[in-house]
Amino acid sequence: MNKNPIKKDHSELICDISEISGLFEDTGDLNVFLQRTVGMIAEHMHCDVCSIYLYYYDKKEVVLMATKGLNEKFVGNIRLKVGEGLTGLALKELRPIVERNASQNPSFRYFPGLGEEKYESFLAVPIIRGKRKIGVMVIQNTKRNFFSEQDVNALRAISSQMANTIEITRIILSMEKQPSKKTVEEKPKDLTFVAGKVGSSGIAFGEAFVLKSDQNFVSEKELKTKNKYTLKQFRRALEKTEEQLENVQKQVEETLSDVASLIFSAQILMLKDQGFVNAIEELIKKDVNPPEAIIKIVQRYCKRFESIEDAYIREKSHDVMDIGRRLLDNLTGKKSKSFNLSEKVIIARELFPSDALKFSSMKVGGIILLSGGVTSHLSILSRSLQLPLIIADEPALLDLSPGTKILMNGEQGDIYINPSKDILTNFPDKKHEEAELKKLQKGVKAKTETKDGTRVYLMANINLLSDMKVAADFKAEGVGLYRTEFPFIVRDNFPSEEEQYVIYKKLVEQMPDKEIAFRTLDIGGDKVLSYFEHHLKEKNPYLGLRSIRFSLQHIEIFSQQIKAILRAGKNANVGIMFPMISSVDEFMAAKRVVEDCMDELKEKNIAYNTKPKIGLMIELPSVMEVIEELAELADFFSIGTNDFIQYMLAVDRTNEKVADLYLPHHPSILRGLKRVVDAAKRHKTDVSVCGDMAHETKFMPYLLGIGIRKLSLNANFIPRIQKVINRMTIKDAEKQTKNILSKSRLREIVELLE
Repeated sequence: MNKNPIKKDHSELICDISEISGLFEDTGDLNVFLQRTVGMIAEHMHCDVCSIYLYYYDKKEVVLMATKGLNEKFVGNIRLKVGEGLTGLALKELRPIVERNASQNPSFRYFPGLGEEKYESFLAVPIIRGKRKIGVMVIQNTKRNFFSEQDVNALRAISSQMANTIEITRIILSMEKQPSKKTVEEKPKDLTFVAGKVGSSGIAFGEAFVLKSDQNFVSEKELKTKNKYTLKQFRRALEKTEEQLENVQKQVEETLSDVASLIFSAQILMLKDQGFVNAIEELIKKDVNPPEAIIKIVQRYCKRFESIEDAYIREKSHDVMDIGRRLLDNLTGKKSKSFNLSEKVIIARELFPSDALKFSSMKVGGIILLSGGVTSHLSILSRSLQLPLIIADEPALLDLSPGTKILMNGEQGDIYINPSKDILTNFPDKKHEEAELKKLQKGVKAKTETKDGTRVYLMANINLLSDMKVAADFKAEGVGLYRTEFPFIVRDNFPSEEEQYVIYKKLVEQMPDKEIAFRTLDIGGDKVLSYFEHHLKEKNPYLGLRSIRFSLQHIEIFSQQIKAILRAGKNANVGIMFPMISSVDEFMAAKRVVEDCMDELKEKNIAYNTKPKIGLMIELPSVMEVIEELAELADFFSIGTNDFIQYMLAVDRTNEKVADLYLPHHPSILRGLKRVVDAAKRHKTDVSVCGDMAHETKFMPYLLGIGIRKLSLNANFIPRIQKVINRMTIKDAEKQTKNILSKSRLREIVELLE
């Protein structure tokens, strides 16, 4: 480090911190104590900014609690998960983070309006008491390379001195505030910013629409309508609503033909249900005004749904409310603003994949979920729908009042509540996003090569048929992973062989002469079939009847899918891969089903692919000890990194409580990947990588260094990954890989990757 041009008397500062600890008695307020502390540190360290973040164990996040030099309006509203941003990184790795040019660090988090971006010199020191995390102290300066090793040691000493006082006073104040419910109730009023995780990227700005089962679908004003309507007018509204829903269904099917099958079925069936319709008509015949009759019966049905234990059925109360809203609109001729979801930001505790399709068709702006993970299938589906999605563990979001403005930054995972004009001007609109997308498309090359001429194949992950256009725009060289489960997940029953054949045929036709890998049905875990009760009752679905286990226990369903793939790919370069294979026996059992299906099609004289490639997903630890045998038997491997990490480390990838333990850079993961690739090389078995690691730039040198030459990723990531690969040489990648493999400590590996 360069010598500091300004002399700082650190001994005096440490002494003053001891004195200020005693001043707490005069304030009785931890916030005032912290504010006085940051002011004194900033003055003595001759720095422009000093901030203190406190760590909250219940949410596993650090919160900005005091600052000198930054916008004080953000105090209490800047929240970072452990490991998130440079501040969160200091607490995660329990070490000082020093940066001379902070904004250029990949871990830097930018918060519009906070005013942090101009302070390039950055020093963060964790506040720790024993092994207990308390918070982080951060100092910043506009001058680059401002902090010395002496500053680091001084700040460490100060944070150590303060740790006990902060910890004890925080505990006392927390206990005092616990009985008061008023604070919790008023929290949404002060909520201005929430840091979440990106499920699906994109920018959205609109009014919040909080999805609650107990919400009213009409306002008090509408309940007191004075206009009188007739039974005939109600029946006309009924016909119009049915026609309207059928038209919307047709429009959705045109764009989402593979998964849109009857997503509005609940509403359409409700309109055809005589019990529902007759109940309304009976009230009308008793001289109840039709709008009031609709409202009463809809509310009655909603209460019935809400009393049902089954979560999927219980959520259908929203379908009933949607029907009621449409009937009222068509009866009165008024368009309700309260239930018009166009451009609105949906906030919900949890959603089903079919809900994402429905909201997409309603042109919602984005979705904020309080549960789930960035690798969940709802997130994956939202990416295909180009629907911004953020996962944020903040219950107070559910208490936001109607009309609250929400800005979603789906690129960073940031949520702004009633953002100021200054914040809004920093975000691009949709036209800007579309222009940037076209710019990226133009820059993509047909072939991807390293700087020294090594060929790398970038394949597309396909979730919906609509993804094929994006894959073509970004010059994907084939389909490395087609997730066949979506047509199963969003339906009310199992799709037949013919229905699957139509979908698969469209996929094959859009990718002529290119490789296509069909992953067989992968359900279970976070991918639940609403119509298959067994999955809803499993205590641990991630370790239960999922993926290939389900298929082998339901051979009829499995065979229908295999026959549909074989028929659709009769003249194509098709691969069939089995998910969650745990043994050689399981792989051979699945392979025999393919052979039996081929025999059946041959007997019936039905055209099919006679030489499909047969492969498997590498996801479970158990295959590592039989990897040589599998490499000899299989035509190809696809390493599914999301599940591979989950099962190797025993971490539920959708559980935010253990998200910090989901580590792609864990030495066991990295060494395991190499072991798989080495076995594949020895047996000349094709091997590719899919999952989130395939689109994370920091892992590119390592993946290429161990011998990966094929990646399967969402097509919109292709431009970024191609640029990274173009700048690399295999020699450098192999050198870095060798260095990484020699390390066993996470901190050392992180430093090498970054």
